[in-house]
Amino acid sequence: MAQATGAARPLILAIDQGTHASRALLFDARGGLVAHGEQEIGLSRPQPDWAEQDGEEVVASVHAALAQAVAALGRRARDIAVAGLSSQRASCVCWDRASGEPLSPVFSWQDRRMHAWIDALAAHGDDVHRRTGLFLSPHYGASKLRWALDHLPKVAQALGTGRLACGPMASFLTFRLLKERPLLADPQCAARTQLWNLHTRNWDAELLSLFGLPAGCLPAAAPTCGHWGTLASAGIEVPLRAVNGDQSAAVFAFGWPEAESAYVNIGTSAFVQRALMRAPGHVPRQLTGIILDDGATTVYMVEGNVNGAGAGLEWLSARLGIDDLTARLPEWLARPPPSLVFLNGVAGLGGPFWQARFDSRFVGDDGEPWAQAVALVESIAFLLQANIDHMAAYVPRAARVRASGGVSRLDALCSKLARLNGVPVHRRDDPEASARGIAWLAAGRPSNWNTGAAEELFEPRPDPALHDRYRRWRA
Repeated sequence: MAQATGAARPLILAIDQGTHASRALLFDARGGLVAHGEQEIGLSRPQPDWAEQDGEEVVASVHAALAQAVAALGRRARDIAVAGLSSQRASCVCWDRASGEPLSPVFSWQDRRMHAWIDALAAHGDDVHRRTGLFLSPHYGASKLRWALDHLPKVAQALGTGRLACGPMASFLTFRLLKERPLLADPQCAARTQLWNLHTRNWDAELLSLFGLPAGCLPAAAPTCGHWGTLASAGIEVPLRAVNGDQSAAVFAFGWPEAESAYVNIGTSAFVQRALMRAPGHVPRQLTGIILDDGATTVYMVEGNVNGAGAGLEWLSARLGIDDLTARLPEWLARPPPSLVFLNGVAGLGGPFWQARFDSRFVGDDGEPWAQAVALVESIAFLLQANIDHMAAYVPRAARVRASGGVSRLDALCSKLARLNGVPVHRRDDPEASARGIAWLAAGRPSNWNTGAAEELFEPRPDPALHDRYRRWRA
């Protein structure tokens, strides 16, 4: 294999492994995109509340995306100096620690198969939340890893022979992609198993006991940034210097996060995050965690989540049988809005309400397809605003919202969020926020990063009708 030197014009490789595709993106030293590759992956739903992916397909998709990006670079491939990996945070998998073979499907973050089992642990919910920063939920990995032990003979057999490894998607990917085959987990992805203690920054023996999971099968805790190993693929070998969750990495797309900004990333799911330099206290019904640990500096976050963002649009597209629903949205959103509201529990109702099983439904008289689509888009804004409202009691009020992610390209969505929240929404031209953020971390946090990106501003203005629909929706 060719050895990447990066001496002349260093390039930074970002691997962004998402729900629907794996991407490999090459950035220059200022965060400019130089080349990219992308490979789609499947998501199966064999039963209600189940959502699975094939681990071998995911690994192959990363290699395919890398090969495309490296081929696009040509001779410049020798300039790749460093790499970073962002991954689905709450997706998890079991694998053989000797061969790397997946022993279970990848359990998607959308999977809720253990919701009834989790409900039976409700009495422990407050303790789990205080230890992990996470609301007790079947979306996180612990209950799904327990299901795998109970239902998959290969997993139980590997446990008996000492060959079982299990944990977040990022840990599986680094094990399979790096020459050293490390068994490590970064703070953000480790936390999404709901087995990692936010205060000790390690696996929690009492949580392992609560979920009935064995010690010794989980990856070792590691900082976000450091020497993870050597990425070997597509004829290159480069050091992997940063691993983070996709939503966490997105906060760093434009460099060091601003304390006065609320970061909203809207993709398949959506999140609003506030970055803090001190550990926050207990925030009921929302999430706290670590989005950066480099061994010297820690950046914490308070987070609210929305499950049915892009996933909600996919659900409505299938329900209505309209393949080009997303393309029609700008014209529909330009019409006078209907009184219809949508109670959005697609993929489960997240923060600050937390209902794993929630009956999604439209409320109102106008049920035409365009009106339903507009109501669904408004529900994304309403869910984000509900999280911002809840967060206001625990963090200083934000001076602005910084929006990113594919669904944020809907002007009307950003405009509605500005009107609801009463602060401007800044949307920078950056559909690849997660990749650019992990590249910045991997590159050692350069100061002059992504400064030339265009920015669109959505100013708040009075909209009594929108606020009235929000009040009805909340009620």
